[in-house]
Amino acid sequence: MTLTIGTGPFGSQSSGTFNFDTQVLQPHTLYLEDSPRRVRVVFNGETVADSQQIKLLHETGHLPIYYFPEEDVRMDLLEKSDHTTHCPFKGDASYWSVKVGDKVAENAVWSYPEPIDSAPPLSGLVAFYSNKMDEWYEESERVFVHPRDPYHRVDVLNSDRHVQIKVNGEIVAETDRPKLLFETGLPTRYYIPPEDVHEDFLLPSDKETQCPYKGVASYWSVVAGGKRVEDLVWTYKEPIAETSKIKGYLCFFNEHVNLEVDGEEQPRPQTQWS
Repeated sequence: MTLTIGTGPFGSQSSGTFNFDTQVLQPHTLYLEDSPRRVRVVFNGETVADSQQIKLLHETGHLPIYYFPEEDVRMDLLEKSDHTTHCPFKGDASYWSVKVGDKVAENAVWSYPEPIDSAPPLSGLVAFYSNKMDEWYEESERVFVHPRDPYHRVDVLNSDRHVQIKVNGEIVAETDRPKLLFETGLPTRYYIPPEDVHEDFLLPSDKETQCPYKGVASYWSVVAGGKRVEDLVWTYKEPIAETSKIKGYLCFFNEHVNLEVDGEEQPRPQTQWS
């Protein structure tokens, strides 16, 4: 999540208020800024881009995107494509495929050679589809899914709130020692010690997801009240250092359970991200 999507201040579900008319922010407001981080892209074992002069593009309704100076990209590993697209907010985009050995990522790279006048200065910059590359690094640390937004914050706090979780009318977890995870643009998540979760309700799942701010999550389904709810619970067995406090704790999707905090039923949020 970022400032520009979800419940972030410039997202479509923003829950705060400004002292000005937010209509002045167009649906695709763009903001291009320098990033102090060294960023690398790896495909089929080869580094195809490595830059200490990264630009980060923010766009309302979208996740941030890295843009590399062309001189920091291995253009010899790129093959020009006939594919083009038009963006009314940036201009006409040209594309390249990435080929390393016998592995090819079709139309994985784009640029705006002649961006429109109202767009940021994107000429000479190149961007990659995150999901078409194998690995991303900020400095020496692996980054998952998409660039980390410098305005995105994650805090994990120890709490003594009483948290109870019911699924289909049955209590599946109850604790007085949760860890509360507060993350920009997302509902509060309640991470519960595994010994305070009734494991007889849980069934292992093959699902796995990645988060740029927490790491790789594994899942369980829940069978309660005679019904099965798929992939309702997740944990980070080896979270990244910034969120190490949630290691091994279990979290339920607020969206699909009856959650009580200090005896008060909590409303179900509309989001679906862990």
